Amino acid sequence: MSAHPAPAPTPAMTLPSRRRLPAVLAVGVSAALVASRFGAADPTTWLLETVWVMVGLPLAILLRHRFPLSGLLCGLLAAHALVLIVGGHYTYAEVPAGDWVRDWLGWDRNPYDRFGHLVQGFVPAILVRELLVRTSPLRGSRWLAPLTVCACLAFSAVFEMLEWLAAVTGGQAADAFLGTQGDVWDTQWDMFCALIGAVCALLFLSRVHDRSLIRLSRERSIGG
Repeated sequence: MSAHPAPAPTPAMTLPSRRRLPAVLAVGVSAALVASRFGAADPTTWLLETVWVMVGLPLAILLRHRFPLSGLLCGLLAAHALVLIVGGHYTYAEVPAGDWVRDWLGWDRNPYDRFGHLVQGFVPAILVRELLVRTSPLRGSRWLAPLTVCACLAFSAVFEMLEWLAAVTGGQAADAFLGTQGDVWDTQWDMFCALIGAVCALLFLSRVHDRSLIRLSRERSIGG
């Protein structure tokens, strides 16, 4: 008697493991956040850089049933949180990995700050896209991508104004948070990096994001 092959996994069979992903990511990010506070190079910078994680993580948890996020977006948000946490722990101008890249390429500055702003455009682009696709009539519209990029640039501009406010009110104490490293065009470079990040996210991840949204819709229908 020949053995019958095992049935292929169905969405219902793999649903529990996929639903655990946000919880696993939340625990990992929370642990990294707590650990990053110990030995932080500058406590004020740590607080200013990680406050986004402190606000965003509880918000995502509170809304997990009413507005669950796609798996792709959950992963990207967790990665972005880790970028912020590392920058907050070391300060962006002193991240060891950035120092290694600077020395290896012979650059004059630690590039982790530029990388952070690239991510600041890359990840919010998928976040904004998901919000627009799921809550507005823009799904499939030619305006979806341009409006997403505009939203990311607006957020980047607001962040730069917050940095300016920190510089005005904090004086030298805000230098580590600003991380300009002597570049008078640092603000413009930061916004340009965010723009590049947003455009790259839409170019390379839009189709992946659409598939992730379809999976989310199926999981919600299966889960009732």
